[in-house]
Amino acid sequence: MDTKKVVGWIVSVVLTLLAWCIPAEWFGIPGLTVVEQRVIAIFIFAAAMWISEAAPIWITSVLIMVIMLFATSDSMLTFLRPAGELPDNAISYKAIMAAFADPTVMLFMGGFVLAITASKYKFDAALAKVMMKPFGNKPPMVMLGFILITALLSMFMSNTATAAMMLAIMSPVLAKMPVDGRGRIGMALSIPLAANVGGMGTPIGTPPNAVAVKYLSETLGTPVDFGSWMIVMVPIVLIILAISWIFLFKVFPFRKGLTLEVNIEGEFDKSPKAWVVYITFIVTILLWLTGKWTGLNSFVVALVPLAVFTVSGIFDRKDLAKIDWDVLWLVAGGFALGVGLDKTGLATHLVEAIPFHTWPVLVVLIGSGLLCILMSTFMSNSATAALLIPILAAVGTGMKDQLDAFGGIPTLLIGLALSASLAMSLPISTPPNALAYAKGFIKTGDMAKMGIFVGIIGMIVAYAILIFIGKAGLLF
Repeated sequence: MDTKKVVGWIVSVVLTLLAWCIPAEWFGIPGLTVVEQRVIAIFIFAAAMWISEAAPIWITSVLIMVIMLFATSDSMLTFLRPAGELPDNAISYKAIMAAFADPTVMLFMGGFVLAITASKYKFDAALAKVMMKPFGNKPPMVMLGFILITALLSMFMSNTATAAMMLAIMSPVLAKMPVDGRGRIGMALSIPLAANVGGMGTPIGTPPNAVAVKYLSETLGTPVDFGSWMIVMVPIVLIILAISWIFLFKVFPFRKGLTLEVNIEGEFDKSPKAWVVYITFIVTILLWLTGKWTGLNSFVVALVPLAVFTVSGIFDRKDLAKIDWDVLWLVAGGFALGVGLDKTGLATHLVEAIPFHTWPVLVVLIGSGLLCILMSTFMSNSATAALLIPILAAVGTGMKDQLDAFGGIPTLLIGLALSASLAMSLPISTPPNALAYAKGFIKTGDMAKMGIFVGIIGMIVAYAILIFIGKAGLLF
């Protein structure tokens, strides 16, 4: 048995029991109830398990929801009811279970269906082949081509799947580059960079975006439109990528006179089913982008490809198994924690107990972003977002007036989501990083150099644009 995992379980359980059993007044939160204390204990359990990776992250999410149902819901076990009575702030068991079928989970499922089907019919590889042609054979331009194509695909596909495909395409190019040249390192780093940053461009690009969209929709009272998100985020993505591209080929220069030939195998499938895939892919994206005019929100549109592909026989039972169910479970578990914070009144009590309104707004904004990057460097960015965004949503509501001068609650929550995607300093930080590192061309120090630079530049660019647009009243 893995000793590290055993220790992780022991530490997680001990911390949870301590938080569960100690006197409520020790938390320093006025009015803390028994159910709220249990939610804190469950939150600590989630954080400890996700950080220690004592179990796969989706298993922790399942445990979170089961424990919440048994100990904090209106269907809690009889012997766990304080004084034998059901507490007034017990959470509806339906609200906890609803996290499994939250519209945001459906949005992500639709994105997975599109990505799986595009890969099945080689749409992604054929598209990459067409898009690489204009970039020629000069190394910096070839690198730019890989960056832009990887970023674009990551907006609609899993960044892990995108990175794996693009690294496979790049491998022959890397093999032909000088072994003693620094340029090969920069070229290899460009793929995880683009996969991580590109996912920021759409609500389905990465789980932290989806978590932010959910809480923004609930806090603001209206769903965040897919197209509106892209209008704001794609320019941020492009600016970060442009600066990072220059950084890569300056810090990891190519040998003078070097030329690179990129040969990508793959042609567009011309079968009837392939045409259904192409048309559905384009129509779905257009519907996402035109939601304000069609009246269809992003969550409803996400089910269009699932309906079309299943009815036409394009997406079958084998494909269903390829959906990243672990990600969907993780997101659902994070949403369940958010339900616990909100429905029990714990979020309100936390905000009242900590004088956020006396803190400088920039300290809250930048401080939460830095904390998010730090945590995401060592643990799943999805888990980090699931832990931090519900808390900061409550904080944002409590200091709404102060935040308005900096773009309001959207700046706070979107800043957190983007910060999670900017954590890429170590091979363990993200799956694309691990895949690139496994190729053997990159040292940990090289990745740290790139990750720290992108993290700093990314935060400066993201927060500057969010605050500027927010002050102008154009941020959702």
